[in-house]
Amino acid sequence: MLQTTKMVKVRKAVESLYDGVCTITEYQKIKKENKSTAFSEVVVLENQPCRMSHKTVNSTTPTDTANAVTQSIVVYLSPDIVVKPGSKLTITQNNVTNDYKCSGKPAVYSSHQEIPLELFEGWA
Repeated sequence: MLQTTKMVKVRKAVESLYDGVCTITEYQKIKKENKSTAFSEVVVLENQPCRMSHKTVNSTTPTDTANAVTQSIVVYLSPDIVVKPGSKLTITQNNVTNDYKCSGKPAVYSSHQEIPLELFEGWA
């Protein structure tokens, strides 16, 4: 295990690579003024520094037509942040803004966390 001072340096080095920002939104049950309940988008965190990475993956399954190509999208965030599965992440990086959903359980390390993403197409 790394010493605490070395770990702080590693975390600062990783965070220096963050060149985007994200807003995390959850679909939560809320109480309305008339005491009824409804579901609504609730922003739980705004302008959080992050870094998004894209990786193109070719299918290894041969077919009669062209091979399928998929894209793997991962966002890197501070390990102190809790992102619930299904949350919507609005990420701006390189002057491009898109909505994604947290599609899996984050891999959390002492210096960062990696969260797999998919394009957001609506609340499930």
